Formats: sequence, structure tokens, C-alpha cells
Amino acid sequence: MYWFNGQVIDGQTLALDVYNPGLLYGATVFTTLRVYGQSLDHPLTAWRQHCDRIRTSLQAFQWPQPDESCLRQGAEALMPHYPILRMTLFPDGQALITGRPLPADLAERQQRGITAWVAPHDYSRTLPAHKTGNYLACWLAAQAAKAQGAAEAILVDGAGHWLETSSGSLWGWAEGQWWTPPLTAGILPGVMRSQLIRHLHILGRPALETPWTPAKAQQFENLAYTNCGVEIVPIHTVLQGRTRLEYNPDQRVLQELRFMFDEALP
Repeated sequence: MYWFNGQVIDGQTLALDVYNPGLLYGATVFTTLRVYGQSLDHPLTAWRQHCDRIRTSLQAFQWPQPDESCLRQGAEALMPHYPILRMTLFPDGQALITGRPLPADLAERQQRGITAWVAPHDYSRTLPAHKTGNYLACWLAAQAAKAQGAAEAILVDGAGHWLETSSGSLWGWAEGQWWTPPLTAGILPGVMRSQLIRHLHILGRPALETPWTPAKAQQFENLAYTNCGVEIVPIHTVLQGRTRLEYNPDQRVLQELRFMFDEALP
């Protein structure tokens, strides 16, 4: 089941013009959100922030803005069936909303953590400040990570600075505080990332947004990645060339981040 241009369609096939730039070049803008409490207005769902991110990218590309009330109707039609929704906008104004379940092993990942693999710079994203349909580099990096026995890939810049994972934002714990790479490094302004930065600021423990050199990345005691679908997942091992880095997946440290969810959920 999916929603396309005002209609709910029962199926998995979509008819597009063979010359559609979204099909030919990945020329789309999308955002992925997780619905909490069966409500788009729930603070953790962050509907407003997701729509704002889409609107910012559409303005930058000079593409038409969608009818947000229509998008909301589509999301509300699908959310009883799927906890995660993806909204995709095309250059001609067409809109597609699809849904998917939570990962089957999400609870285990959140508890035990995962292994990540540092990908070569060849896998860098294009237009990193925008979430576009040209996600080939991230997808290839994720596939290469799986071939290495890892669940996620860590993307780097030309100098080897760690930027983000193939699907989320990076967080490190060291010297009694949280660190995350800055937007100026060339990463996606993730909605979950923004929520956590605001949450830590309210707690009076702001995250340090500084570049992650390879040396700095090795100094972290704890490591995690976040996105709107998986929330917070610790990383206990990083494979970097022939080096194997170990991090403590201690849930007590992560609790400072998880508190944002605890206080917002009944």
C-alpha cells in the first residue's frame, strides 16, 4: 500500500514516465519519519521539522512546493499500517508516500550495539546538505559494509574525517560530554540530530560540534548513530582498514540521549 498524488493505492508498482528525472537521475527530495502515538503531531514524530526540511530543499532546487495538507492526508492514511513513512517529492510536484515496518532486530541493535565499517572516500554523498533520491553512494557503502560483516558504513571526507553513517548521524562520548560532527563538515542536517542537540542544550549539556579527525574518533569511549527510524543505536566495533576499534556500548551513558524519548512517551 502507498499514497501517490492524492490516492491510496493497494500494490507495489508505480507508473512513471520513462523520462522522469527522478527515475533517470534520482532527482527527488525525500524524508523518512517515524510515527509515534499514531499522531503526526507527537513531538517525536516531528512532522513540522520533516516538512520544513523538504521545503528548504525544494526552494534551493527551485522546484514547486507541495500542498502540505494533501501530504498530511496521505501520511494519515498510511500511518495505521506502517510505523515508518517516507515522503518523496518529484521536480514536477508529484508526491509519493510509502511505508515500512521497524527493523525486526531493532531492539537487539539498541541493546547490544552493532559493528560499523569505515568506507573509502569514494562513497561520499552528493549534495550532502539535502536528502535527495541520489542515495547510491550510501546504498553501496551499506552493501560493502555488510560484506565486511558490519551493519553500517561510516562515511568520510577526503582528509579521512568521519562524517556520518550511511543512514544516520554520528555521536561520540568523551571527556564527560557528547560530540557530533558539524554541519559545516558536509553532512545531512538530520531531524533526529537536531532534536537531540536541542534536548542536550535544554539539559545544560550541549553537544560539541567539531570535526572528527581519525585520531579524535579513536579517543571516544562510546559511539552511537541515530536516525528517525532506529532512534539511538550504539556502535561497539569499528572496522577501519586493518584496524579494529572497540567502544563501550554502556547503556548508562546512552541514557542521557534516550531520556528524550522517555520523557516524551507515556
